[in-house]
Amino acid sequence: QVQLVESGGGLVQAGGSLRLSCVVSGRTFGSATIGWFRQAPGKEREFVAAINWGSRSTYYADSVKGRFTISRDNAKNTVYLQMNSLKFEDTAVYYCAADPLGRTIRTALYYDYWGQGTQVTVSS
Repeated sequence: QVQLVESGGGLVQAGGSLRLSCVVSGRTFGSATIGWFRQAPGKEREFVAAINWGSRSTYYADSVKGRFTISRDNAKNTVYLQMNSLKFEDTAVYYCAADPLGRTIRTALYYDYWGQGTQVTVSS
Protein backbone atom coordinates (compact mmCIF):
# COMPACT_ATOMS: atom_id res chain seq x y z
CA GLN A 1 0.00 0.00 0.00
CA VAL A 2 1.10 3.53 -0.80
CA GLN A 3 -0.44 6.66 0.69
CA LEU A 4 -0.21 10.06 -0.94
CA VAL A 5 -1.15 13.40 0.61
CA GLU A 6 -1.07 16.57 -1.46
CA SER A 7 -0.92 20.15 -0.24
CA GLY A 8 -0.02 23.60 -1.49
CA GLY A 9 -2.92 24.50 -3.74
CA GLY A 10 -4.61 27.88 -3.63
CA LEU A 11 -5.59 31.00 -5.50
CA VAL A 12 -2.94 32.89 -7.46
CA GLN A 13 -2.92 35.56 -10.13
CA ALA A 14 -1.82 34.75 -13.66
CA GLY A 15 1.95 34.91 -13.89
CA GLY A 16 2.37 33.85 -10.28
CA SER A 17 3.80 30.71 -8.72
CA LEU A 18 2.73 27.88 -6.45
CA ARG A 19 4.50 24.81 -5.11
CA LEU A 20 2.56 21.62 -4.60
CA SER A 21 3.79 18.92 -2.25
CA CYS A 22 3.01 15.21 -2.22
CA VAL A 23 4.08 13.23 0.84
CA VAL A 24 4.56 9.57 -0.07
CA SER A 25 4.32 6.89 2.60
CA GLY A 26 4.01 3.12 2.63
CA ARG A 27 5.82 0.66 0.44
CA THR A 28 7.59 2.10 -2.58
CA PHE A 29 9.95 0.55 -5.07
CA GLY A 30 13.02 1.96 -6.73
CA SER A 31 11.30 1.69 -10.09
CA ALA A 32 8.13 3.50 -8.98
CA THR A 33 6.84 6.50 -10.84
CA ILE A 34 5.23 9.40 -9.01
CA GLY A 35 3.10 11.57 -11.25
CA TRP A 36 1.05 14.72 -11.10
CA PHE A 37 -2.21 14.88 -12.99
CA ARG A 38 -4.87 17.56 -13.16
CA GLN A 39 -8.55 17.73 -13.92
CA ALA A 40 -10.46 20.88 -14.81
CA PRO A 41 -14.27 21.07 -14.65
CA GLY A 42 -15.84 19.27 -17.59
CA LYS A 43 -12.50 17.92 -18.81
CA GLU A 44 -10.70 14.61 -18.58
CA ARG A 45 -7.86 14.06 -16.16
CA GLU A 46 -4.56 14.87 -17.88
CA PHE A 47 -0.91 14.13 -17.26
CA VAL A 48 1.20 17.02 -16.01
CA ALA A 49 4.57 15.68 -14.86
CA ALA A 50 6.23 12.58 -13.45
CA ILE A 51 9.45 11.52 -11.76
CA ASN A 52 11.03 8.10 -11.40
CA TRP A 53 11.54 7.32 -7.71
CA GLY A 54 14.92 5.71 -8.20
CA SER A 55 16.56 7.39 -11.18
CA ARG A 56 14.91 10.80 -10.67
CA SER A 57 14.28 11.01 -14.41
CA THR A 58 11.59 13.60 -15.08
CA TYR A 59 8.87 13.92 -17.68
CA TYR A 60 6.51 16.77 -18.58
CA ALA A 61 3.44 17.48 -20.63
CA ASP A 62 4.17 19.89 -23.47
CA SER A 63 1.72 22.39 -21.98
CA VAL A 64 3.81 22.84 -18.82
CA LYS A 65 7.34 22.24 -20.08
CA GLY A 66 9.59 25.13 -19.13
CA ARG A 67 7.14 26.42 -16.51
CA PHE A 68 6.72 23.49 -14.09
CA THR A 69 9.43 21.52 -12.34
CA ILE A 70 8.97 18.19 -10.56
CA SER A 71 11.47 17.14 -7.93
CA ARG A 72 11.90 14.78 -4.99
CA ASP A 73 13.27 15.22 -1.47
CA ASN A 74 14.64 11.89 -0.19
CA ALA A 75 14.73 12.87 3.44
CA LYS A 76 11.11 13.98 3.49
CA ASN A 77 9.72 11.36 1.08
CA THR A 78 8.08 14.23 -0.71
CA VAL A 79 7.60 15.02 -4.37
CA TYR A 80 7.19 18.66 -5.32
CA LEU A 81 5.64 20.38 -8.31
CA GLN A 82 6.97 23.91 -8.65
CA MET A 83 4.61 25.84 -10.91
CA ASN A 84 5.78 29.16 -12.35
CA SER A 85 4.26 31.55 -14.89
CA LEU A 86 0.84 30.17 -14.11
CA LYS A 87 -1.92 30.66 -16.65
CA PHE A 88 -5.69 30.71 -16.30
CA GLU A 89 -5.82 27.39 -18.13
CA ASP A 90 -3.73 25.77 -15.38
CA THR A 91 -6.78 26.02 -13.12
CA ALA A 92 -7.71 22.49 -12.02
CA VAL A 93 -7.65 20.00 -9.20
CA TYR A 94 -4.14 18.57 -9.07
CA TYR A 95 -3.62 14.95 -8.05
CA CYS A 96 -0.50 13.09 -7.03
CA ALA A 97 -0.38 9.44 -8.06
CA ALA A 98 1.94 6.45 -7.74
CA ASP A 99 2.71 3.60 -10.10
CA PRO A 100 4.75 1.29 -7.84
CA LEU A 101 6.05 -0.80 -10.73
CA GLY A 102 7.02 2.07 -13.01
CA ARG A 103 4.94 0.73 -15.89
CA THR A 104 3.93 4.07 -17.29
CA ILE A 105 4.61 7.76 -17.36
CA ARG A 106 1.53 9.42 -18.85
CA THR A 107 -1.28 6.86 -18.58
CA ALA A 108 -3.48 7.44 -15.54
CA LEU A 109 -4.87 3.90 -15.79
CA TYR A 110 -1.62 2.37 -14.54
CA TYR A 111 -1.29 4.57 -11.49
CA ASP A 112 -2.61 2.41 -8.66
CA TYR A 113 -2.63 4.97 -5.86
CA TRP A 114 -3.99 8.50 -5.79
CA GLY A 115 -4.09 11.39 -3.37
CA GLN A 116 -7.20 13.36 -2.55
CA GLY A 117 -6.31 16.29 -4.80
CA THR A 118 -5.60 19.95 -4.19
CA GLN A 119 -7.33 22.86 -5.94
CA VAL A 120 -5.28 25.34 -7.95
CA THR A 121 -7.13 28.42 -9.17
CA VAL A 122 -5.42 30.97 -11.41
CA SER A 123 -7.20 34.28 -11.83
CA SER A 124 -6.77 36.12 -15.10
